[in-house]
Amino acid sequence: MSEHHHGVPQEDTPALSAQLLGRIGRIRLLILDVDGVLTDGRLYLGDNGVEYKTFFSRDGLGMKLLRAAGLEIAIISGRDSSLVKERMAALGVPHVHLGEERKLPVYERLLRELDLGDPEVAYMGDDLVDLPVMERVGLALSVADADPVVRAASHWCSQYPGGRGAVREACELILKTTKRWPRALARHLNSGS
Repeated sequence: MSEHHHGVPQEDTPALSAQLLGRIGRIRLLILDVDGVLTDGRLYLGDNGVEYKTFFSRDGLGMKLLRAAGLEIAIISGRDSSLVKERMAALGVPHVHLGEERKLPVYERLLRELDLGDPEVAYMGDDLVDLPVMERVGLALSVADADPVVRAASHWCSQYPGGRGAVREACELILKTTKRWPRALARHLNSGS
């Protein structure tokens, strides 16, 4: 894709192209992969067969701020995980689709359910399984340590790796470039969350 940017500018956005700003301005839904995006991609398995995951609290706050600004968030992951279900419930994420190896059919169902078109959706991924959805959405995002092919297919790439602030940076990108940041922050701080 021709537009490829790194990092979030501060309050003003001269570093972002008009084309990228136009893409960001249409976003109403952010879809996230889990392993490698909301986590660092490593799978921790205990002797008892229990799977452990670590999440970055700043990413969670970014997701809450995005929701406070009135945007939707969805999760589509190839792995099923009760930990992810619990974490997303705690963050108030209503659209959680786990154990979905083929992400495109889930994406298409979400579009119908939320009455959205491709230009209104952003997707953040890190690996090859994310490409079919990334090639459709209006705003394709990737983490800093994404597969090189995924980075090349992105309109914007975070300066942070998966599980270490990439999602927060993407949320701030959307909120700050659409001038929703102050209101989202005020709503969140006043809600006592």
